Amino acid sequence: MLNVLANRTYRHLFCAQIVALIGTGLATVALGLLAYDLAGAQAGTVLGTALAIKMLAYIGVAPIAAAFAERLPRRAMLVTLDLIRAAVAVVLPFVTQIWEIYVLIFVLQSASAAFTPTFQATIPDVLPNEDDYTRALSLSRLAYDLESVVSPMLAAALLSVISFHMLFAGTAVGFLFSAALVVSVILPKAILPKRRGIYDRTTRGIRIYLSTPRLRGLLALNFVIAAASAMVIVNTVVMVQSRFGLTQLATAWALAAFGGGSMIAALALPKLLRNIADRKAMLWGASILVIGMLAGTFVRSYALLLPLWMLLGLGYSLAQTPSGRLLRRSAHAEDRPALFAAQFALSHACWLLTYPIAGWLGAKTGFSVTFAGLGIFAGLALIVATKVWPQDDPMSVEHSHVDLPQSHPHLNGDADKHSHEYVIDEIHQRWPR
Repeated sequence: MLNVLANRTYRHLFCAQIVALIGTGLATVALGLLAYDLAGAQAGTVLGTALAIKMLAYIGVAPIAAAFAERLPRRAMLVTLDLIRAAVAVVLPFVTQIWEIYVLIFVLQSASAAFTPTFQATIPDVLPNEDDYTRALSLSRLAYDLESVVSPMLAAALLSVISFHMLFAGTAVGFLFSAALVVSVILPKAILPKRRGIYDRTTRGIRIYLSTPRLRGLLALNFVIAAASAMVIVNTVVMVQSRFGLTQLATAWALAAFGGGSMIAALALPKLLRNIADRKAMLWGASILVIGMLAGTFVRSYALLLPLWMLLGLGYSLAQTPSGRLLRRSAHAEDRPALFAAQFALSHACWLLTYPIAGWLGAKTGFSVTFAGLGIFAGLALIVATKVWPQDDPMSVEHSHVDLPQSHPHLNGDADKHSHEYVIDEIHQRWPR
């Protein structure tokens, strides 16, 4: 898997991702302490509102940012967004009002909503070989899982010698280091699409997404993933510390079990996806999530929760990690930023729905009912995914060449380079919409 790091450009981008993730993790810990400092017992409300603002920024800003970003230099855009995020991190320790937190969080997450899809859409151009790209996706998944473990530990170590306000300085340093790493490489130039109106550019990614059978299946799987992960993210601390009467350390170990399961799947995926289709792997992962959620109704002890969380982590990574491969082969290179932005927005819309459901059901009805309710919800979404994502899903299909750029390989005789793409040009000849 690590062979892909031999590519200097990808290596620098991957390191940029890691330091930015660690910085974001430090900010998450510091934000919770800042909210408590300002709001006391109402800190949970403040954080809940901040999380809602984050999701709304992700859903609303990503497609718009992708529409305007398609003609901007990638490197300049990524560096500018890192600098904006660093500036917000520097300002956060000086806020004295709760509304100021909300404004700064919106700015920070709007920058992230523009940064992440652009970053994700760049990687397939840096690593055109699909095996290399698969390894990169697995490394990215590992980076997210390790961050969830490393950032809290690093924050705890730093808090033993500095105030929580200084954690925001660590966040700023992470974003600045990320910007420096992006500056240090030359990114492939994006293929410019023909000029379109702002409405067409803003909605193109979502229209392509919803017009593609495999991506409609991915949207249904996003609901499965969101239902299971919302249960883990929202209710772990309550289950461990209120229901089982254990400590914060026990909560950390439970979250580590989820991350550990995810890492196991991420390590296995590059080899697994050489032997089985993405559809089968992702449906297996989603099935594990549904079975795990329904099995959660019988969990009555911490000793049973740990293996269940590891199982859910494995299913989570197996269902989610290959999604980048689907997006990569479902659009032309010039449409990838818009398509990645659509996935970013739609997947977070699923979390925006499941987060409050997991919290409300857990508080009002108990965890067994919450497991069952979200499990049934996930099961129905899984059935939808199997119906809308055709079992016969080839790497390439018959398609129209309407509106192709002159640089497109099908027009310049270099068709082999394009053979892996599932082309979307408003007309599918194999499947009706």
